Amino acid sequence: MFYYLLKYVLLGPLLRLVFRPRIEGLEHVPETGAAIVAGNHLSFSDHFLMPAVLKRRITFLAKAEYFTGPGIRGRLTATFFRSAGQIPVDRSGKEAGQAAIREGLGVLRKDELLGIYPEGTRSHDGRLYKGKVGVAVMALRAQVPVIPCAMIGTFEAQPPGKVIPNVHPVVIRFGKPLDFSRYAGMENEKAILRAITDEIMYAILSLSEQEYVDQYAAVVKAEEAAAKAEKERKFPRMPIS
Repeated sequence: MFYYLLKYVLLGPLLRLVFRPRIEGLEHVPETGAAIVAGNHLSFSDHFLMPAVLKRRITFLAKAEYFTGPGIRGRLTATFFRSAGQIPVDRSGKEAGQAAIREGLGVLRKDELLGIYPEGTRSHDGRLYKGKVGVAVMALRAQVPVIPCAMIGTFEAQPPGKVIPNVHPVVIRFGKPLDFSRYAGMENEKAILRAITDEIMYAILSLSEQEYVDQYAAVVKAEEAAAKAEKERKFPRMPIS
């Protein structure tokens, strides 16, 4: 109930008024039945803009940190995400990937739309990064199509660390459904999962026209953070007197 209140009364109209997103390819999203919508992830606002323009309800797998924040703000954030139908997923530890797959399959079994960001995290620099194979596993196990989606302009509208978004043109572009039924029963073959995931990422890349990086975003973020820390260690900032 709260999901539809947000979509049609509270948040949805506000987002459409502020960003005036241009929607392309909406006809590619099936009106009924289970499907995965796989998109690039440039901004926190992606979680809300895509659901605001879809006719159907979509459930995203959201990082657990949104549900475990401290204080009043943390509790309000957790309540908001739960009420909006988002599912918390712990991204740490060996079982994190399997937990996400189980939750995603649960959504698909109910013939609903599942939203997923194959990169696994937000892009910190606007580029598109290598996808994780969980999306391929779910597509094969649930035997559902994957609709590629590109969010364009949301990085400029709300880059990492910015709380209040800028007013910036946004385009949400959906591509033709990808059918992987030819690989049915092969969800345990690593080479097949990699090939499917790469095909999905190429479809997203074709829609978004981003620069592509053949590395995982989380690895690149960690390497850049480590390099920055090392630089600050070697060249500490002098205090201003």
